Amino acid sequence: MSKAKRTALVTGASGLAGGYMLAHLLEQGGWDVVAVSRRKPRIPGDYRHIAVDLLDLDDCRTKLGPLTNISHLFYLAITERPDPGETGSANANMFFNLVKTIEAASPVLEHVHLSQGTRWYGNHLGPYKTPTKEDDPRHMPPNFYYDQQDFLEGFQKGKRWTWSVGRPHAVCGFSTGGPMNLTLAIAVYANICKALGLPLSFPGKPGAYTALYQCTDAALLAKAVAWMATDPKCANQAFNITNSDLIRWQNLWPRFANFFGMELAPPRHINLARSMADKGPIWEKIVEKNGLQKFRFEEIAAWGYPDGVFASDYDYRLRYQQGPPFRIPRPGGHRGDVPSDVLGFSA
Repeated sequence: MSKAKRTALVTGASGLAGGYMLAHLLEQGGWDVVAVSRRKPRIPGDYRHIAVDLLDLDDCRTKLGPLTNISHLFYLAITERPDPGETGSANANMFFNLVKTIEAASPVLEHVHLSQGTRWYGNHLGPYKTPTKEDDPRHMPPNFYYDQQDFLEGFQKGKRWTWSVGRPHAVCGFSTGGPMNLTLAIAVYANICKALGLPLSFPGKPGAYTALYQCTDAALLAKAVAWMATDPKCANQAFNITNSDLIRWQNLWPRFANFFGMELAPPRHINLARSMADKGPIWEKIVEKNGLQKFRFEEIAAWGYPDGVFASDYDYRLRYQQGPPFRIPRPGGHRGDVPSDVLGFSA
């Protein structure tokens, strides 16, 4: 007898992490999928899309209330506002509204996954303890990740469903659906410099050029989230997630310059949000010349994000201790269980 399908609800499905999560579940099979985002994801496949304003509780109840068969809720949405206080309250309320709605509507709910990030450890405030562990002490609030997780843990007490939290760092991948994508921001910046006849210089602080940094492949993140949500051993825990290898931008920037066929220049710290504000017409010419998909310039990159990354002149490092034995090719073609310290998971 075939096993009954689970039903997943994926929020932020038109963004980077949510898009990869949606694609992974479709490829994995055994899932009915509901994608929630303001815009329909540009991902092919058999799934249902619902456009919902998660900040509007009535809209959540009207559009998601009829979903009585959601077994797994994957929360991979995030919003950024000019005011930090507004960013915090918006992200907290989006999560509260969604969980309350689905928990009330679906009696078969099994698991809620919450995606966070290294802001949990205060990396946005300045130098912090590295390597980080999931049970490290919190910093002085406010931090909307704390609000989200405190709500999740308190709301789940006495319920049959479980929760998990993922804390990836610098999620990277291919996506045209969300501007919070470091990979895309670097590519757009390089192309604009090239169009202006400029060499490629690192736009951040000299210390950030040489500091340690980590990234998380969006496809790896999707696999990790699916594992957390379906393995009973992961219930009610938080996990750091990275590719495990450490990088320094000083080693990657020459390779970027070579890839784009550009000369490499010394680092020069600039404010990308300010410097890119008037570069829309240049990007439109690049799009026209190369036959690219036409997106508004402000949809391509949220420049405040790389500004923060490239201004952080201190080490970033998550600690990982144990994780799932994913089977991926080893060097030389041998396949086997990869040690957790290669995958970059931590319990």
